[in-house]
Amino acid sequence: MPSFVDLFSGAGGLSLGLVRAGWTPLLAVDQWPDAVRTYRYNFPDHPVVEASLEALTAKQLRALVKGTPDWVVGGPPCQGFSTVGKRLREDPRNKLVHEFARIVDTLQPQGFLVENVVGLRDMDFVDAVTALFQGLGYTVTSMVLRAADYGVPQLRSRIFFVGDRTGRSFDRPRPTHSPLNYVSVDDAIGDLPALAPGESARTYLQSPATTYQRKMRRGSMSIQGHTASKHPQHLIEAISHIPDGGNRRSIPAHLQPKSGYHNSYSRLHSGSPAVAVTQNMGKPSATRCIHPTQHRGLTAREGARLQGFPDAFHFSAGSTSQRLQIANAVSPILAEAIGRALSDETQWQGPTLLAAE
Repeated sequence: MPSFVDLFSGAGGLSLGLVRAGWTPLLAVDQWPDAVRTYRYNFPDHPVVEASLEALTAKQLRALVKGTPDWVVGGPPCQGFSTVGKRLREDPRNKLVHEFARIVDTLQPQGFLVENVVGLRDMDFVDAVTALFQGLGYTVTSMVLRAADYGVPQLRSRIFFVGDRTGRSFDRPRPTHSPLNYVSVDDAIGDLPALAPGESARTYLQSPATTYQRKMRRGSMSIQGHTASKHPQHLIEAISHIPDGGNRRSIPAHLQPKSGYHNSYSRLHSGSPAVAVTQNMGKPSATRCIHPTQHRGLTAREGARLQGFPDAFHFSAGSTSQRLQIANAVSPILAEAIGRALSDETQWQGPTLLAAE
């Protein structure tokens, strides 16, 4: 099965999904200590290095990676590519994507996978990333994937770039879900213990009620990271007026928060997927992250469930860091779907496939 190197590995969402798809990890690299500790805890047999990519020389990389990996994967920041009118290589925000490209050029894998936020999808960005890797000899396919279409209880979309050295182009993974059978918020977190603001729980109080809940609880005897943020009493009273799936318009005038955007102070809808899990998931003032029925923001564990991390996957450090690790991750469920598709020859088109026929 394919081997891979995971750059900007974070907590390990991409690695977890690819391993579940049958891939073999050769190395993970990240410079964030909390995320590296999380990765090491959950993947004790995976080689992982805490370092910045800039600090890794070609010689060090070849020493760390035994043999040639089939794939180099990761999510380098690419914001500078969307800046119109600037020379791309001079934009400091492009430094890390060029480091990613340097490592691809050093290791010469069969293919690469780059993930990033879909908000950067404009023609300058897509064309610039494509041109960067075409210059290294790769055929590049870009696609936007919605997590909910692959069984993740979240509507978040991400852009992916797939590169292949043999001239093939990749056809996106076939969706497994549609709006008719999306996994909902309640499907995902409805079995977790109810909490008031400031409370926490480590023990399951009820049996799983859905296929998704059973999947998330497999191999776990307790709950880690299920701690609710404290909220002032006036905020708790204000959000208590918001119905399931509702927004701040339901808050009485005398309790209306004085700040925030139109989509702040909104509840998740229990019967739909979450919109997007962000690092501010514990703050009611953030974008649609109030629990559907409880008067508080989400816990790290609820965020992890909505991202597709199983309960047996533990996150290091405090709640703030845990939430950031979760929000920054690629959903393991989506990563597994991508990994299986990349391993499926019927998902590819191009010279190599035609030659084989």
